[in-house]
Amino acid sequence: MKLDGIKLDKSDSNASRSTSRKDRVIINVGGNRHETYLSTLRVVPDSRLAWIGENASKQAEYDPETNELFFDRHPGVFANVLNYYRTGKLHCPGDVCGPLFEEELAFWGIEELQMEPCCWSNYTQHREAQATLKAFEGLQKGNAESDIDNSALGIEHIGPKTGVTLKQKAWALLEQPYSSKYAQILAMVSLAVIVLSVTTFCVESMRFTENHKNIFR
Repeated sequence: MKLDGIKLDKSDSNASRSTSRKDRVIINVGGNRHETYLSTLRVVPDSRLAWIGENASKQAEYDPETNELFFDRHPGVFANVLNYYRTGKLHCPGDVCGPLFEEELAFWGIEELQMEPCCWSNYTQHREAQATLKAFEGLQKGNAESDIDNSALGIEHIGPKTGVTLKQKAWALLEQPYSSKYAQILAMVSLAVIVLSVTTFCVESMRFTENHKNIFR
């Protein structure tokens, strides 16, 4: 066989085709069949697909009858994973939530830091939402603990449950004698002090008056 003046050996061409076929591998993910080269899978070392690239037929997922490997994983995400091996660029699909994509990356053994900058915000937005949710739950927990403290003091909450501050507790204790038993005790003590002060003032006034009477006699 000749091509542009170059003589090609037909046996070498057949051997090349045979080698190319042996290098191919079929990976069935969630019912979707993907065909690629074993050499492509070895591009990212220390990953699950790299292990397949080394010994595909010895993997537990290999089916000799169909001559393919089967993984019951998300087929749409795997398309992006395989494309990362082909192009060296990892993108996160817009129709897949961050936690799911994160779980799939962990399964296939791919570092999330390989994510392209254009997809990073979409990939990590679930973490910001989770942080906001935790902060909100912490606020609710704090309000619940405040309500428990108020119940222990016997303070009846009026209005929406937004949490009672220390200043509000002190105000209720000093200005609302019937808000709790502690407020009643404090009110009685305050009243006793006032009565004692008035009595003392009256007694001292009487003594002062008697002394002045004795002087002018």
